[in-house]
Amino acid sequence: MRRGKRERTGRGSATQADYADALSARLLEDGLSGPRRAAEPGQIMLIACGALAREVLAVIEANGWTHAVLECLPAKLHNAPQHIAEAVRTKVRDAKARGFGGIYVLYADCGTGGALDRVCTEEGVERIPGPHCYAFFDGVEIFEARHGDALGTLYLTDFFARQFDALIWRGFGLDRAPEMRDILFANYTRVVYLAQTDDPALDAAAEAAAARLGLAYERRFTGYGDLSAAMAGVLGG
Repeated sequence: MRRGKRERTGRGSATQADYADALSARLLEDGLSGPRRAAEPGQIMLIACGALAREVLAVIEANGWTHAVLECLPAKLHNAPQHIAEAVRTKVRDAKARGFGGIYVLYADCGTGGALDRVCTEEGVERIPGPHCYAFFDGVEIFEARHGDALGTLYLTDFFARQFDALIWRGFGLDRAPEMRDILFANYTRVVYLAQTDDPALDAAAEAAAARLGLAYERRFTGYGDLSAAMAGVLGG
């Protein structure tokens, strides 16, 4: 009796989405660091949140900025913003020790309550303007102009749509106590997905996240918003 043909899994069956999910999981937990080398002449260090790594790398590649060096802190710090400022300070000091004369921080305030700005001032570096990453994806001026719309809104970007389970559902313990959903999100009315790319799978994931939270759903395509312009100002347009 011949056995049926087995479906092979593993390396040959991995899809682009699988690799994207694996990368996002790594950026969530570990961030992104290359070999710890001394700076070469003209190189500029970009210190970013892991949630921005894919977008920053895409902008670097599109512009051919070979003098840019990117290092990212773990995106899970979004759930512990009180640690972001000092983690950035550590990265900045390490970059200085390696000889980077140009250092730029690709973090918004991100819930640090001004602590990140104090660190940037003390260390003599600048950061991208804005209160949150979704503000500069949306465009900081646009975001601030409709500030009232932000009340009751949970924003998702491409990264947060991919990592909704890890950062929000499990991150807030809703996998263990789903009844807490209605307490934690009592003042929210909708999820707004600020899409950097046109990806139907991410759109579906963001809409599913809204449904799980019992909130209305809206999608806005933003692309990279102010991120590209801010990077061009540092790396050269």
